Amino acid sequence: MSKPKKNNVALPQMSKQEKRRAEQEQQKQKTRILIVSTVALVVIIFVGLFMLASRDGSTTGSAAAPVDFNYSEMARLGKEDAPVKIVEFGDYKCPACAQFTGVIKPQIVQEYVNQDKAAFYFVNLAFIGTDSRTASLAALSVYHQNQEAFWKFFDAIYANQGEEKVEWATPDFLVSLAQQLELPIDFDLLRKDIEDKTYESELERDIQLGTDTGVTNTPSLFVNGVKVKEPFNMEEIDAQIQVAAEAVAAQ
Repeated sequence: MSKPKKNNVALPQMSKQEKRRAEQEQQKQKTRILIVSTVALVVIIFVGLFMLASRDGSTTGSAAAPVDFNYSEMARLGKEDAPVKIVEFGDYKCPACAQFTGVIKPQIVQEYVNQDKAAFYFVNLAFIGTDSRTASLAALSVYHQNQEAFWKFFDAIYANQGEEKVEWATPDFLVSLAQQLELPIDFDLLRKDIEDKTYESELERDIQLGTDTGVTNTPSLFVNGVKVKEPFNMEEIDAQIQVAAEAVAAQ
């Protein structure tokens, strides 16, 4: 009995060129899949970040209630009953604060304080160095002797500010500056207050207020308790003062 013969059907063989073309097509397909996957992943990441930022922004906005300052504890320029209250946290050794005092503060005083539309307040945030504290103690001494003379002394300290890396706010310098300005105060008492650190508790109170308020840099500006994002942007300050004034008027 004979065995059945196998039907050996010859399969068509691919040429080298066809194999290469097939491999190229497979590679293109893989590349397309990789590109689509990457784009999809990037889109997902951006959407996630956007949603997170939106959530954080809304949370921050709802949590950022105006700070309830005790204005009676601060040095004030202008009328106590002014509808808008502008608070600066500053450091006498801070170069940016000197710039603020020379450029922005005069505009605030001219346009708002002198028009009885706002009062300007100052809080010592003495954190840069020894000069910061010494100058603050001198300024507090002047303030307690003569509140009007304080603002003249305040501007003069910044106008005569030394280099940040050099210790310049010594008792001799500060007393001499007050004498040059011919301030109507007791200069011997000023020196004594500086050397005895008479108003150190008030200085510490100011510094603690900055900590409690979350102030981390100087100058920092608040309008009716709401922080100004850009203290050197006068347009933003104007807008925030307007909003504050309208809110007070609506009460």
